[in-house]
Amino acid sequence: MRKSVSVDQFLDTLTTYLSGPPVLAFAPAISLAAFWIGGERALVVVALSLPLLIVAFASVRRTQTARISPLHQHGRLAPTDKFAAELENFFDRTDHNNMGSACMIIALDGFTEFVDLHGNAAATHLSSQFCDRIFSVIRTGDIATRLDECKIAIGLRPSQHLNLEACIQMSGRIQSAVEEPITLNGTTAYVSCSIGFCLQSAVRGSGFENWIDAASAALCEAQRNGPSTIRAFSNETRRRSNIRANLRKEFEAALDNGQIRPWFQPQVSTDTGRVTGFEALARWEHPEKGILNPQIFLPFAEQAELMERLGQTMRHHAFSAMCCWDRNGIHVPRIGINFSSDELRDPALLDRLKWELDQNDLTPDRLAVEILETVFSRRPDDVITRNVTSLAALGCCIDLDDFGTGHASIASIKRFDVTRIKIDRTFVAKADSDASQQQLVSAILTMAERLNVETLAEGVETTGEHALMAQLGCDHVQGFGIGKPMPFEKTMDWISAHQNKVKGIPKIGRQAGS
Repeated sequence: MRKSVSVDQFLDTLTTYLSGPPVLAFAPAISLAAFWIGGERALVVVALSLPLLIVAFASVRRTQTARISPLHQHGRLAPTDKFAAELENFFDRTDHNNMGSACMIIALDGFTEFVDLHGNAAATHLSSQFCDRIFSVIRTGDIATRLDECKIAIGLRPSQHLNLEACIQMSGRIQSAVEEPITLNGTTAYVSCSIGFCLQSAVRGSGFENWIDAASAALCEAQRNGPSTIRAFSNETRRRSNIRANLRKEFEAALDNGQIRPWFQPQVSTDTGRVTGFEALARWEHPEKGILNPQIFLPFAEQAELMERLGQTMRHHAFSAMCCWDRNGIHVPRIGINFSSDELRDPALLDRLKWELDQNDLTPDRLAVEILETVFSRRPDDVITRNVTSLAALGCCIDLDDFGTGHASIASIKRFDVTRIKIDRTFVAKADSDASQQQLVSAILTMAERLNVETLAEGVETTGEHALMAQLGCDHVQGFGIGKPMPFEKTMDWISAHQNKVKGIPKIGRQAGS
């Protein structure tokens, strides 16, 4: 069987050479050699027969192309199992000759956000356009399959000149085609795509399954480096991919053994200076790597669909902390916990949260449900809307996090019955020395006052910023200038020290009319 395949590969290679430009380059040399060996008669024979030979092989080549399997036909997606079989064939053919081939994976950027903004019908239209535009670029004989609505895998048929540069050029053409504006009900929408690819030579001898995995790893790296990015698989990509895979496994184990838990950052009143709450911030207390921030491990949690489990772990520890503070006579009115989009899309969230509060004998008003402004600024999701409004009706405080970064409308603030807006740190930084920053904060606070919504300034790091927020009328402040996130064991000592510090300090006067 292997011998038969090798013969077919040899004939295919020979046909490719004798039907294309390479043979034309050697035609003068062949004619000259014939003249030297056999004289004028040989020259005439070669001169007449060589063009006929080229035409004959070109005909064979066209016949081979015409007999390409339906899986290779232009514009037709292959089933996943058939795609895998054809890709294995490409791998074997490339592995035994000097041809080049590549596996590519193309993914639309921000597809979930597109669905939230434009709806399912528009997403279906985009998915169809995505496929058509890719087929407008790839070659006849290349194969493709859909991995999901926003992701397509391509196998590039083996050829002599398919190298890194050729793949980058094709990736650029695919991006240009996919990123052309799309018309939706008379409006124009813009999308982008990220591409990861792996040349067969980068995984030679390791099996075609590793080829697909390598292309997936390259795509993940492209997506991490921003939208509309192209990445080729390399040994460095393999190393980073292995590190991430190990971290993902460690993350799941860390949830089981209690290494991931909240650290608590205090929030204080600008009027009295007293503690008005804590925000629970996830930390991974890694035994070897030390304390890891969410920016490092949250991507693994999202990819592994572990955000809901992480949320349950955070609430368990946070509610336990509230109970412990209560038993020790320490009054912490409220604790803020971040809720991800995945959690808010869970229809059973309200019932689960009621049970958790009841088990810890806590009233709903002591929980601040922190939701990113970007969740509110997307097209309303029925489940998210129902959950948020139900949590507000239950008595939970609704905190709009990172206000000013997600373009949430005022209507959204009222519709979701927001209790408090958290002014993003980008507006607070250097506000005491930057007049434009101060104007922005003042405008936000004026709006909040008119809407009868509480305010909290995040990222307060200096005494000047703290004093200015108080003077402008911000209700609460939070940041390194107040207190850094700390494990639960240190909170009671911090609260005691803070209470001693604020005793006897006069209230900071606010601007007139604030």
